[in-house]
Amino acid sequence: MAGGGGAVVVEHSVGLGNGGESNKACCEHGAKGPGYASPIEAMKGPRETLIYVTCVYNGTGINKPDYLATVDIDPNSPTYSKVIHRLPVTYVGDELHHSGWNSCSSCHGDPSAVRRFLILPSLLSGRIYVVDTTKDPRAPSLHKAVEPEDIAQKTGLAYPHTTHCLASGDIMISCLGDKDGNATGNGFLLLDSEFNVKGRWERPGHSPLFGYDFWYQPRHKTMISSSWGAPLAFSKGFNLQHVADGLYGRHLYVYSWPDGELKQTLDLGNTGLLPLETRFLHDPSKDTGFVGCALTSNLVRFFKTADGTWSHEVAISVKPLKVRNWILPEMPGLITDFLISLDDRYLYFVNWLHGDIRQYNIEDPAKPVLTGQVWVGGLIQKGSDVVYVTDDEKESQFDVPEIKGNRLRGGPQMIQLSLDGKRLYVTNSLFSAWDAQFYGTDLMKKGSHMLQIDVNTEKGGLSVNPNFFVDFGSEPDGPSLAHEMRYPGGDCTSDIWI
Repeated sequence: MAGGGGAVVVEHSVGLGNGGESNKACCEHGAKGPGYASPIEAMKGPRETLIYVTCVYNGTGINKPDYLATVDIDPNSPTYSKVIHRLPVTYVGDELHHSGWNSCSSCHGDPSAVRRFLILPSLLSGRIYVVDTTKDPRAPSLHKAVEPEDIAQKTGLAYPHTTHCLASGDIMISCLGDKDGNATGNGFLLLDSEFNVKGRWERPGHSPLFGYDFWYQPRHKTMISSSWGAPLAFSKGFNLQHVADGLYGRHLYVYSWPDGELKQTLDLGNTGLLPLETRFLHDPSKDTGFVGCALTSNLVRFFKTADGTWSHEVAISVKPLKVRNWILPEMPGLITDFLISLDDRYLYFVNWLHGDIRQYNIEDPAKPVLTGQVWVGGLIQKGSDVVYVTDDEKESQFDVPEIKGNRLRGGPQMIQLSLDGKRLYVTNSLFSAWDAQFYGTDLMKKGSHMLQIDVNTEKGGLSVNPNFFVDFGSEPDGPSLAHEMRYPGGDCTSDIWI
């Protein structure tokens, strides 16, 4: 299938994503590759001491390259909650965004596989940086860059987003459009283990209408992807009219795994506008997962039915708040990230505009129960211009704590959970153009911060750690916008089990 600009597309070949059978055989003989044998084994892993954070200067007015920050999160360290290293990328204007590994727990059965390289796709430029984290985990170094011209020429793809490693050793990256920003050019990029462009993953003619996130569950021979919108629309900020114009998504795409055939398209309708992060339960035998629908602020559960097809239902709804002094009379929560604990017991999500983080017990995935909630920012915190109106027409705002004397800026956006499920880390930048639109100079000129939330894993509950505050507003080159977080040893949003 040709992409924009008449690009030649490398033909798909069946089985590129496979490797599960050989890996199982390795496991049976005691071989150990990266990650852990199971999600439950991962929960017994060592406590996190470092975390890598993508930091953005694009859009802030600071003419510097984006960078990867290394943050010390060891409470026994003298540099606890401080940035201890910054790795700038090569170009200005890339917009680093999400990240993923060259190898993860899906390769645990392969003793030759090593979790060494962190993959950093640049959402706007299309360039993909490869970072070596093993020479010095505290000070990663650039290993290689895959240039956007090479990707576009061989596949027609641009606007790379989510990275997952495959058991075969290949790396798969969802791409949101063609080089001109049209959604019709989107699909899935394959890099080989040396980070050479290999082609597209999906079969010719089986690309989705829109691209964004994806997650695969090999035992059910299924991959499911979601749909943000056309890059030419979202890259310039959010315009509600673009939703009506069909420039944003509301579908999930069900693919056969590993052969890339689009088997089913799930229309989430008006309850599922802008479906973003997509996660199966970690237990590889389970045939259910969730997607966070940002604009309608619903968590939608997807699941396999008795006849082998997939269906969906709204599992959690966040009601919009009636507000004053804002651009619209009602404000959605805007669920922009969520994750699931490795034991599949708790689900956590953020409301970027309302400002709260929530914890739900999902032991019955069809009936989530709210067990924890904490406010750490948002547009309706005390001291802001915006108020929400209660059912009895009283104006109100949320109490948001100061942390180490700092007023919290922006809203909770990306989250990462410790392996044992007891600590939740949170940053507050979504995407530079949207940060500027919704939070203005408060975020763009003062920069991001990173917080840590303590989690009660017994009865449920969330509380802010008052001793942890990483201030990206005081960076040497000026305030930056902090987005996705990764531990050197993998985590619950990078690793997939087969």
